[in-house]
Amino acid sequence: MRVVMLSKAVVAGAYQRKLEEIARLGVELTVLAPSGWREPRVGMIPLERCFTAGYTLLTLPMVLNGHHHIHFYRGLRPLIRHLRPQVFHIDEESFNLATFLAMREGVAIGARCCFYNWANIDRRYPPPFSWFERYNLRHAAHAIAGNQEAAAIIRRHGYDGPISVIPQFGVDPDLFAPADGLRQHDAFIIGYVGRLVPEKGVTDLVAALAGLPANARLRLIGDGIERPRLLQLAAELGLSAQVEVLPAVSSTAVPAAMRELDVLVLPSRTQPNWKEQFGRVLIEAMSCGVPVIGSTCGEIPQVIGAAGLVFPEGDVTALRAALSRLIDQPELRAELARRGRARVLAEFTQAAIARRYVAVYQAMLET
Repeated sequence: MRVVMLSKAVVAGAYQRKLEEIARLGVELTVLAPSGWREPRVGMIPLERCFTAGYTLLTLPMVLNGHHHIHFYRGLRPLIRHLRPQVFHIDEESFNLATFLAMREGVAIGARCCFYNWANIDRRYPPPFSWFERYNLRHAAHAIAGNQEAAAIIRRHGYDGPISVIPQFGVDPDLFAPADGLRQHDAFIIGYVGRLVPEKGVTDLVAALAGLPANARLRLIGDGIERPRLLQLAAELGLSAQVEVLPAVSSTAVPAAMRELDVLVLPSRTQPNWKEQFGRVLIEAMSCGVPVIGSTCGEIPQVIGAAGLVFPEGDVTALRAALSRLIDQPELRAELARRGRARVLAEFTQAAIARRYVAVYQAMLET
């Protein structure tokens, strides 16, 4: 089976393990990616080449890099006509320009095409985005959604073909593995890993630190526009000595950073135009045997299941209470760590996710 995947998300090296797993299942896989992706409010994320065995990873120049809905790839047409895939996996939303242009090239050579939607807030898009969406929904052989809400929205927008709900990426349980032994420090390290932007609710996490025992420390790992505000809030609350803000680390350095934590928190807050679509950092922490706490925003409760604690988004008092439970109950921390690792091994490994994608590709060729 010849498959071409077009994806800007695979610039993160840790995500490339899924590609190796797909190739191991007998797929002749070529992946097309930009040389980097400029994440809005964060900056350029360069392409890492970490796990590239068994498939071909090619780069294409991206026009309007950093603009989610209107970026596109230069040179796609001759490359697709040369590769002539049976399946063209367009790892972009149905209403994006890049998806429309790629779908058009795939249809022209007779490839079976699919797209990937994360969007879990229902919007009606103005032209030309509504035109892109209409074309893509009409020509796709399969739709893949990152969560149930996204799948329901695709249906409401008129798509009547097959839909599969699959996370975009799993985790490598060997890379994201628990620490070998107990950590040797007296502090209780509360962690957050991700973008420092308003919708992630990190200000709630800083506020929740007030009133916790003096040995509680907050470690924020990431970059973004909220960094000055978070440091200012910590100073206003008299918590500067208990809060550290570290720069973002590469995707393959995340496991080591995770293993330094006693708990990872994802305190996201729903915005008028955004809510959490998955919360990948949760399964990364769970795979590392780190207990997790998440808000009720978007898909977070479904990702955590019974393997962590969930609090009402924006409720600082409830978040503080959840943190206090874990500080006071080491046996609960150990149990949640066990449950989290088991949940990842059962549902969220790169190998498990790869098998589900290959099943989709096979179904696309059979219809």
